[in-house]
This record gives sequence, C-alpha cells and structure tokens, in this order.
Amino acid sequence: MSAQTVGDGSGADPEIVLSMRDVSKAYGDGDGRVHALRRVSLDVAAGEMVAVMGTSGSGKSTLLSIAGAMVTPDAGEVTVAGVPIEGASARGRARVRRELVGFVFQDFNLIPALTVIENVALPLDLDGASRATARSEARRALAAVGMRERGKDFPDDLSGGQRQRVAIARAMVGQRRLVLADEPTGALDSVTGDRVLSVLRSMADQGSAVVLVTHDARHAAWADRIVHLADGTILEEARAARPEQLLTGEPR
Repeated sequence: MSAQTVGDGSGADPEIVLSMRDVSKAYGDGDGRVHALRRVSLDVAAGEMVAVMGTSGSGKSTLLSIAGAMVTPDAGEVTVAGVPIEGASARGRARVRRELVGFVFQDFNLIPALTVIENVALPLDLDGASRATARSEARRALAAVGMRERGKDFPDDLSGGQRQRVAIARAMVGQRRLVLADEPTGALDSVTGDRVLSVLRSMADQGSAVVLVTHDARHAAWADRIVHLADGTILEEARAARPEQLLTGEPR
C-alpha cells in the first residue's frame, strides 16, 4: 500500500509539532518478522488532538513509541517540534523526551517513593532545573489538573483517577510541545475517564499537540481527528464529533 498522509484538511498552514514521513518498523527475523508499521505518514499540529484506533497488533503502540523517540524506525523521517529523531544519538533522543514530549500511560508509571509534587517535578529535576523552578512548575501543572492540594501525598494515597491526573501533570510540566497518551483511561471508570480526557483536550486547546491511543470510540470523540490503523498502515481518518455533542446527545 502507498504511504498515507493525514492532514487537518483545513487548507491552513498550522505549526506541525509531530511529523512522520514514510515511517516503517519491523521486529524479528525470517518467517517470524512482523511489520509493525509500513510507510506511515502523519502530521499533528499545535493545538490539535488526534486519536489513534486499531485492534491489538495494528501498530498503535509502535507509532506512539516512535513519535516519542523511544523506538527508532527502520525507515522514514520523524521530527518533533522541528527536531529530527532519526539518526539522533541516544542522548539526543533522551533530550527530546525530557524537553519536548510528555507521556501518559494506562498504568500511571508514578514512582511510589516520591511525593506527588516530586513525581511531577522529576522531568525538570533530571533536566537540571533549579529546585525552586521545578517545584514552581510542578505546582502550576498540579493546579491545572485540580491536584495542587495533594502535592505532599504519595501515589498510594490517591485513587486511580487522581493518579492519572498526576501523571498528566507530569506530562505537561515544562510546557511539553507533544503529549502522547496510551490508553490513559483504560483502568478508570467512565466518569473519571471523561475528566482525564477533558484535561488532555484542554492541553490541546492551549497549544500542545496531543496523540491519544484508545480502543473506545467515545473517548476518541474528544479528538479533532481519528486515525484508524490496521496491519501497520493507516486505513482511514475521520473528523471526530465534539465531546460535548456526545455528552448532550446533540446530532453531529
């Protein structure tokens, strides 16, 4: 299949935060070789939220891992906020992850021995920011997700939804340009999941590029676009219904 390119269809020239061009990735050798992605192209603009859907094994997690500079593609070009990923050193990719990309995972990935504010400030601490700056930014991010008063608590003191909001605060601290969320509501009830999605939607509305991997069409509707993956290729894209339409029952 030829390469697929996904754009916003508006005819405008938005700032592209994530650019993937003809990206391919395979795992294994010989008869066991699996093509996770096949010449996939995808642009995500500042202020845009894109949902990626597909069955297990369709390439969703590989796409997210490559977009976040965690996995190197076999072929193709990837840039994050204008910074090329392919060919970058391990140190260069780590810098992209620390400074430009925020990650939100289904299992939260918080460090139990650290307080909430220490978890959120950790990326800035690792990047050499002063303690005062890191804590100030962490408090700002926690306030944005309604968790500022829980800064001294530990992750085990929180509910699942509260932990996920802390994880989102960690993903936004330092004003990351690209936010990657892998099934962030999978372990949450529907009401708490909607709150988490509302925060991600707000991040996009404030200028971040957000990529959400989900299997739930209702959750995908919080995005501006929905991209469908199958067997490592983009089959189609669709404009998403506005989330408030889903909540109120308005027609599209």
